[in-house]
Amino acid sequence: MPRPTSPRVRLALAGALSGVLAATGVAAQSATVAATAAEGPSSSERRAPTVEEGQVVTPGDFTGYGFDQCLAPTQKSMNTWWRTSPFSAVGIYISGDSRACRNQPNLTPGWVVKQATKGWRLLPITLGPQASCQPRFPRYDDDRTIDPRPGKNGKYVKALKMGRREAVSAVAAAQALKIGEGSTLWYDLEGFDHTNTDCRESALSFLSGWTQKLHTLEYVSGVYSSVSSGIKALDDARVTRPARFALPDAIWLARWDGVANTSSSYIREDGWRPGGRVKQYRGGHDETWGGVRINIDSNYLDLGQGTTARPQGEACNGTRVNWQSYELLRPPRQTKKGTKRADPAKVAALQCLLKQKGYFEGDISGAYGPRVVKATQRWQREHGFAEQDLWSRTHWMSLLSAGSKTTTKFGSSGDAVRRLQRSLNAASPKAKVAVTGVYGSALEKGVKDWQRRVGIDASGVVNARTWKRLQRGIRS
Repeated sequence: MPRPTSPRVRLALAGALSGVLAATGVAAQSATVAATAAEGPSSSERRAPTVEEGQVVTPGDFTGYGFDQCLAPTQKSMNTWWRTSPFSAVGIYISGDSRACRNQPNLTPGWVVKQATKGWRLLPITLGPQASCQPRFPRYDDDRTIDPRPGKNGKYVKALKMGRREAVSAVAAAQALKIGEGSTLWYDLEGFDHTNTDCRESALSFLSGWTQKLHTLEYVSGVYSSVSSGIKALDDARVTRPARFALPDAIWLARWDGVANTSSSYIREDGWRPGGRVKQYRGGHDETWGGVRINIDSNYLDLGQGTTARPQGEACNGTRVNWQSYELLRPPRQTKKGTKRADPAKVAALQCLLKQKGYFEGDISGAYGPRVVKATQRWQREHGFAEQDLWSRTHWMSLLSAGSKTTTKFGSSGDAVRRLQRSLNAASPKAKVAVTGVYGSALEKGVKDWQRRVGIDASGVVNARTWKRLQRGIRS
């Protein structure tokens, strides 16, 4: 994660200190650890991000992009990035004496509530004591490293207790910021020399204490680390010593391979799946969105149940309105082969949609008759189109995208996404976007393709300006 005063040693890419952070714990601790881990918040308690009575529960179910930075941005910057960037999650440093940005002038309870209300998924991070052999720590005169002494019985109890104390501090900081129970708190353990036995054993004992105490305090445990050291060690311990210590509920992989997913060859594919992974796939760099530049790391999240959408309500007594193509419709006309009529199913969809908007009062018959023509011409007239007796793809786009201009991007879900999916299918017969209500990779590609065709920034973000173009029926 970016540090303005001391850039990260890029262990995930260079492998300079790569290796395994061996798991800690002894048989005498196993029963206590397993019982404590079982006390953590259930998945049902953390499925959806909420803001209730001033308390934020985050991040909830989500699949999409996020960023983290040393200093929490200003409210103005966050507003601009919400409208223009592809990111919907943000990492914030809330506690830890080893943080580079100890002073966080923008990070207040009001800031936290505002971001969550807008839709940001918050990732609260603690950067406290680091591994005893990490060469960049301690950073200051008054921060500490993890106690590497195994003690008389070799249990690394001092490190375990340090982890518990850091969890207590993190929860206090979270609660002061209105981040409530059920939220995931992340511990940032920077990469270190895995060949130092006491260093790695004490580090994992520390993380075990962190997870135990968070569970006791009704928070969810997350751990960020280099995938080639800390994360690999957790994964190996999950397989070879699963009862020896408390595993975190979610892992955050630092692997700067430029691939926006949650996989890495360093760890197995089955661990912390489904819904327990974040991957930092690009390290510190500047990005500018809406004229606002921030130095960030880029992340891909797949947490909880991932982004889902509630089932769509029934339209007009079961009339089908979701199609992968919305072609030209017109009144019946005579041809050499007889009377040619518009597809009744598509006409029924048109009648239903116009009825929902208050433009059509007849029965859903599937027939393109005078009442339909009257309704379509009224829509055309009131939305800036020339009146015609036909209904083109441009008109379809206008009708299908009509509604609120809420910012919609990768990871969004709901009716706005369905409107977007339908309108893209109307824009091009080649689009063939499934109308799911979830903004995923296929829709992102479709949005970017359309944005390129109409000559706007292919960001994949559909904000108010983009909605206006859709509602004007601009196809190219």
